[in-house]
Amino acid sequence: MAKAMQGKYLESFIQMLRSEKYYSPHTCSNYSRDLEYFSRFLLKNNVSHWPEVNYSLVSSYAAFRFRNGLKSRSIQRELSSIRSFYQHLIRQGLVKSNPAKEVRAPKSEQRLPKICDTEQIEQLLHSGDINDPIFIRDLAIFELIYSSGLRLAELVSIDFGDIDFSQRLLVVTGKGNKTRYLPVGTKAINAIRRWLKIRQEFIRDPAETALFLSRLGNRISARNVQSRLNRLVSQQSLDQHLSPHTLRHSFATHLLESSGDLRAVQELLGHADISTTQIYTHLDFQHLAKVYEAAHPRAKRRS
Repeated sequence: MAKAMQGKYLESFIQMLRSEKYYSPHTCSNYSRDLEYFSRFLLKNNVSHWPEVNYSLVSSYAAFRFRNGLKSRSIQRELSSIRSFYQHLIRQGLVKSNPAKEVRAPKSEQRLPKICDTEQIEQLLHSGDINDPIFIRDLAIFELIYSSGLRLAELVSIDFGDIDFSQRLLVVTGKGNKTRYLPVGTKAINAIRRWLKIRQEFIRDPAETALFLSRLGNRISARNVQSRLNRLVSQQSLDQHLSPHTLRHSFATHLLESSGDLRAVQELLGHADISTTQIYTHLDFQHLAKVYEAAHPRAKRRS
C-alpha cells in the first residue's frame, strides 16, 4: 500500500511542495518521511486507500506515536504534514474532507531557544587568527548571521551581488521563496569587506557567484558552516552544542531586549506569523526578571 500511495498521490504532493511552494529539499524530505510513517500505520490497520482514513484513525495514529515516545512537538509536525497532504487530496478531488483537521497533539512545555549572551558572542567572534584566510571567511559568516538574523539556508545561498555596501543592505530569499531586505551592521560589513579582499584566493571558477566559498572554491555548504562553528566553539571552550541557529536566536533576543518591538523582530526574522516570534518575549521577560531581582530593593534575596 505504501508504495502504491507514494507512486501517485504522495509524489504529486511532494512535487507540488517543490514547484509551487518552493520548499527546500530538507523540508520536502521531512514531509515525505512523516507521510511514510503514517502510511505504514494505515497498512498495519488494514487501510489501503487514502479516502478510507477518518478522524479516529488519525487520532489513533497521534496516540500511537505518543505512546512510542515521540515528543508532542514532533507529533504536531506530523499532523501538520498529514493535514497539508489531505488538503492536496481535496484539491485533487480524491477526498471531500480533511480527517486530520481537528486532531491535536498533546500539549507540551514550551522549550525556549538557546541563546548566547553578548559576552559569549564577543568571545566567539574576536578570538581567532586574523591573518588566517579561513578564519577571516568564518568571521564574516558568523558576524553576518548574528548581525541580520539569518537562517543557515539563507546564509549559504547568498550571492556576491546580494549586498549593497553603500546602503548596508542585504537581500535574502527565505522560506516559501519570500524575499526580504535586511540591514547589515557595521562589524559585519567590515568583516565581509576583509573577506572580499582575499575571496579571489579561493576562486576556481570565475563564474562562481556565491559570496562564501569553501576551500575547493565551491559555494560553502551548511554542513561546512556548522563544522567551522563547532571548531571555533571548541577552541574557545564555549557550549559544544552551539549552532548557527543559536546566533539567529541571539540576534532576535538581543534586538527585542533593546527595542521591545516584536513586530520589527518578526519582519527581520521572516516569520509569517507573529506567534512564532512571540517565543522571544519569554526570553525577554527572563532578562527583565533577572534585572528586577538584582536591582529592586524588595526583590533582592538575602545572602
